[in-house]
Amino acid sequence: MKVGIYARVSTHDQQTLGLQVKAMREYVKKRHWTLARQVTEIGSGAKHRPEREALLRAARRREIDVIVVWRLDRWGRSLADLVVTLKELSDVGVGFVSLNEALDLTTPSGRAMAGMLAVFAEFEREIMRERVRAGINQARLEGRPHGRPPSAALKEKEVRKLHAKGISQAEIARHLQIGRTSVRRLLQKPF
Repeated sequence: MKVGIYARVSTHDQQTLGLQVKAMREYVKKRHWTLARQVTEIGSGAKHRPEREALLRAARRREIDVIVVWRLDRWGRSLADLVVTLKELSDVGVGFVSLNEALDLTTPSGRAMAGMLAVFAEFEREIMRERVRAGINQARLEGRPHGRPPSAALKEKEVRKLHAKGISQAEIARHLQIGRTSVRRLLQKPF
């Protein structure tokens, strides 16, 4: 089995990086697997993790058979993210092992555990949806604005000034970096 190991630390906690890599290398050696890729990243659980994405691309191309991580929180940003990536790996036939949680999706019991994680992730998503709906309803009751803040509306004067000079709506949109529909809507509004 060709293995990719993934280690990540936050910018505040860099001393565990070596510990993570050592533990994963020992595990791979003990299982008589071949270490094909070693990936390390430093940063918070931010959305953009280029090294993790590169490892996922390698998994999709089946350059590796298993991904090993030290802990689940090193891999996933949230439970939902974790479940989505585990499902994707499962769909392409790539195993996943988390050492500290003793989660091994290369075994039947590990795959059963992944199913339970999926249930909890769905539960988490539903709770989040309910909280968002409740927040929107409360904002409406209190007369507070909600949703995306107006950005194009703040440029109404500039839109009208450029349009008066004979500049096309598409050019106005490009120049002010707003959508053409926003330009059209602003110009249709009465003064």
